[in-house]
Amino acid sequence: MVSPKCIKVLSIAMLVLALTAASWAAKKKKKEDETQILQLPKELPSAVVGETRRLAFYVTPLSAKGLLSQQIRDALKTLEREAGGNTVLEIRAFVAGTGDLRRVRDLVSETFSSRRQALPALSLIRVGGLPLEGAQVVLEAIAASRKDLFPVGLALIPAQTVTSENPLDPAMPLAEKSLEELRTAVKSVGAEAPDVVRVTCFLSSFDNLAVTRNSIQAAYPHAALDFVEPERAPSHAAAACEAVAGLRASPRAQAAGQSKIAVLSAPRVVLSGTQESFGYEERDARLAFERLGRALQAVSVSLHDVTFAHVYAVSRKTEGQARAMWPEFFDPAHPPAASVIPVEGFPSPDAGFAVDVIAAKD
Repeated sequence: MVSPKCIKVLSIAMLVLALTAASWAAKKKKKEDETQILQLPKELPSAVVGETRRLAFYVTPLSAKGLLSQQIRDALKTLEREAGGNTVLEIRAFVAGTGDLRRVRDLVSETFSSRRQALPALSLIRVGGLPLEGAQVVLEAIAASRKDLFPVGLALIPAQTVTSENPLDPAMPLAEKSLEELRTAVKSVGAEAPDVVRVTCFLSSFDNLAVTRNSIQAAYPHAALDFVEPERAPSHAAAACEAVAGLRASPRAQAAGQSKIAVLSAPRVVLSGTQESFGYEERDARLAFERLGRALQAVSVSLHDVTFAHVYAVSRKTEGQARAMWPEFFDPAHPPAASVIPVEGFPSPDAGFAVDVIAAKD
């Protein structure tokens, strides 16, 4: 016969076990709930504002280490180190391979949010290749420096495109011609080679790239350099090099309708991320420019304030659709200077082209 004392002890033990089990179950449920609630990345701004005289330009080095996500994280770490505390305003990301482009957007948002830094605008483009086997991403960035770098302003020189009908022709001779035109453009605004701060060359192939790279490094010793193969299977051979240069003096005003080089002398500039055309019809192109216009209006400028535009197109048809929108949306008397680049694609698989812009702001 079990004594009352034993029954009491047994009851207490069972109660303790029940409470422990209930507590463990509650903790497990709470942990499961926490792991199931994913923090969505914050949306990146469509456009940001910076001071013209304080813009700094960076290009991250290529890496073949790991998959796309690791390469993005490594590039962002390098960018943080190189920027040295400067606020990153805009990033242009070129991604090669078949990785999900949306990872760039998500990781940019997560990284800057975790550092409690302002989020940058983002241009995101899929390209044919980068000049390092296994490399999947390169970041070009514009940041706000803490000191004046360009008191007179900046010149944005669009891609000087040289082509050959045979897609198998080597790109190096075309690059030499493109760079010669670039040198002429730099001189036309009164800038010198040491004033050039970034050069990006879009090449149909990377044959003899070392020669081209050494030539540019010798010509522009202070420039951040980037080399991109925009298409895997181009319809023709091409080289198109663009540049950013600091101004030594205010250049003469360009005649109406002759905006081949963008001159930024306004106190501030607006930098936009890419707006995509979701589809291949004229109405889709118009909607893309309307979205771009609303993004600019949010920071108190308009499409008529745009001085420079990048158009990235997956075909000549969609390039033509983008160009057809210019008289309707941009200032026809002072159209923006523009680089038009054929590319592989964008985060949305049904996007025909994407456009990003730089606008002057008083």
